[in-house]
Amino acid sequence: MNEIVAQYLAAWNTTDPAARRAAIARVFTPDAAYTDPLMAVRGHAEIDAGIAAAQAQFPGWEFRQAGEPDGHHDQVRFTWGLGPAGAPPVVLGFDVAVLDQGRISTVYGFLDQVPA
Repeated sequence: MNEIVAQYLAAWNTTDPAARRAAIARVFTPDAAYTDPLMAVRGHAEIDAGIAAAQAQFPGWEFRQAGEPDGHHDQVRFTWGLGPAGAPPVVLGFDVAVLDQGRISTVYGFLDQVPA
């Protein structure tokens, strides 16, 4: 579970479009769904567009794991922070990811702390 969470966050932090698409293909099933309060997308192309939009909204910021993932069966939940590199996170949230044969098929994202 630790490895898939690390790969997932790395995909969110990959700014090179070709490298990001390759990371998404490694981490997500082809028809994976991602849903949080700000977006609901399905498939590699839409996930890529959603990540690119987040990176454009928060340039230079990075996602970091906060705490240890907690998983059982084919699901894992983990807390993350988003903020400028080298600074405390500004946004905090947690995701629940459902796995299918070692790749993510579904993500349910929640935002716990968002600046006004």
